[in-house]
Amino acid sequence: YTVMSKRLLLELVETGVVPSWDDPRMPTLAGMRRRGFPPAAIREFANRIGVSKADSLVDFDLLQFCVREELNKTTNRVMAVLDPIPLTIENYPEDKFEEVDADNNPEDPNATTRKLSFGRELFVEREDVSLNPAKGWFRLALGKEVRLKHAYYITLTRVDQDEDGNITRLYATYDPESRGGWSEDGRKVRGTIHWVSAKHAKPIKVKLYDHLFTIPDFSELKEGESHLDYLNPDSLVINTKALAEPSLLDAKPGDCFQFLRLGYFVADDHHTKEAPVFNRVVELRDSWAKKSRK
Repeated sequence: YTVMSKRLLLELVETGVVPSWDDPRMPTLAGMRRRGFPPAAIREFANRIGVSKADSLVDFDLLQFCVREELNKTTNRVMAVLDPIPLTIENYPEDKFEEVDADNNPEDPNATTRKLSFGRELFVEREDVSLNPAKGWFRLALGKEVRLKHAYYITLTRVDQDEDGNITRLYATYDPESRGGWSEDGRKVRGTIHWVSAKHAKPIKVKLYDHLFTIPDFSELKEGESHLDYLNPDSLVINTKALAEPSLLDAKPGDCFQFLRLGYFVADDHHTKEAPVFNRVVELRDSWAKKSRK
């Protein structure tokens, strides 16, 4: 949640809660631009809520819905892993690398494709692995087959764990006849996960932004309470262990992307090829669409 009161926003800056008026958590035009909110999405949001002289509460999820709708049409898809865990494909040749084709934007019929390097050693998302999968789990689990996006079917065969039981490395086999993510026999593989090549992936810094406050309405604060008492401690989480495909290093500040299965991200104003920084714009899940269907 956030506020539009200039007095309260000024206090956030003066007390150091945020470093500046263009902080991506601020509901200023400068903040929304740095957050990666497209102008078209902001205009659509304004058209939907209309104009009123009275104070009102507007669901922030509606703004995120407008942003998501716009970015889905315009952004290229890329692969990045926020919490990487190494994966070795044991029946893939050690000295072999190949290029697989990846579409840049399936929503755009005129979009181009790009090449991704694929090899024996990869990184995948830690949250895509479960040794005790619940019913309906379609990602990595021992003995289960999943699809590596744009690449091959793989089956998890074993894992390494430390003395505390944490998984430290995954081992799998692949089906060489399933290049491109499909097979001649037509078998159904329901799970698809993203990945990056261990040899070619590049480290990036990722800033995960969330709501500034934990409550939506400050009109009912108790005596002695301040809006500063309800700051969200997780309004900014900085991830320094993320890995991404090399093409992201060529991004310019303000360029937006969909990190497959993770959300939409924008290259920060301070992003450089030598020190890449990406801000999360919005997550992929759409809570507003669920609300509007009720």
